[in-house]
Amino acid sequence: MLKKSILAGIALLSFSAGVLADSKIGSVNSQKILNDAPQAARAKKKIEKDFEPRDQELQRIAKQLKTMQENIDKNAVTMAEGERRTKEREFGDLNREFQRKQREFREDLSQRQNEEMAAIFERVNKIIKQLAEAEKYDIIFQEAVYANPRIDITDKVIKALGDGAK
Repeated sequence: MLKKSILAGIALLSFSAGVLADSKIGSVNSQKILNDAPQAARAKKKIEKDFEPRDQELQRIAKQLKTMQENIDKNAVTMAEGERRTKEREFGDLNREFQRKQREFREDLSQRQNEEMAAIFERVNKIIKQLAEAEKYDIIFQEAVYANPRIDITDKVIKALGDGAK
């Protein structure tokens, strides 16, 4: 009985190996696409340009907060109690506004980056499907822990992205 199970297992492995030998497998490195694709570079520059005014505003407020804090620290001994409390309250109010704007900036930036990357990967997935059909791939993996460079089609995808951008 045990011999039959072992023989059946060996036969199944042999069959599976034969099927795999006839299969065409590919792999795509998404991180490399984000680093090398012209669309990703354009999206990054566009986002930076769009968010630059808000970033500059945050930098201005941060500088203002620093100046206020230095002024409070430097003049705390000579200031009247009421004036010191007023300055500290103004500092606290501005600091809360700064933190709120900073949080909104990060959230908006993250959302925008996600939207841009989703659009790029929608195009990437179409290209991968086209390559798979044209070159008769049985399966293409994204984000494999390891893939032999022989089956890596990332450069083909990036080239097709570049060709499609023209």
